[in-house]
Amino acid sequence: MLTRFARIGSIDLDDLFETYDLNVRTAVQVVQAALPGMLAAGWGRIVNVTSLTTLGTPERTPYAAAKAALETATRIWAGELASTGITVNAVAPGPTETEMYRERSPQGSEREHHMLGTIPMRRVGKPHEIAHAICALLDEDAGYLTGQIIRVDGGGSISAA
Repeated sequence: MLTRFARIGSIDLDDLFETYDLNVRTAVQVVQAALPGMLAAGWGRIVNVTSLTTLGTPERTPYAAAKAALETATRIWAGELASTGITVNAVAPGPTETEMYRERSPQGSEREHHMLGTIPMRRVGKPHEIAHAICALLDEDAGYLTGQIIRVDGGGSISAA
């Protein structure tokens, strides 16, 4: 029987549960709160934020698993809500210039060099580039786009997986 503190290889199950709560449970709760108003209006946009890691990134199992669950939820919700005027999509960023990224991959580090070697554009994304994709999916004119995972990753998903 697995305990809350059990370890499988290098996967800390406690970390997996915390990561799942932060990335999946929170999204589900926000959708549950917003959905009645969207259904009443006959219109809405749900945009989840996932990650390039869902295609396979070493040492990121809990995070990738949680984000993959969110991608699956995105597709399922899109199908369930398609006839209601509500679209559901996700944006999956690659490495992005944030504090969290820099903590794991300091500028000029071997880790960053390795990561950028997997990104055809050979650079880290900027937060405004990710926000642009999210805003496009929120637009009224995005009404025929649902169930999609938009990968804003400098081409990182081209050869991933």
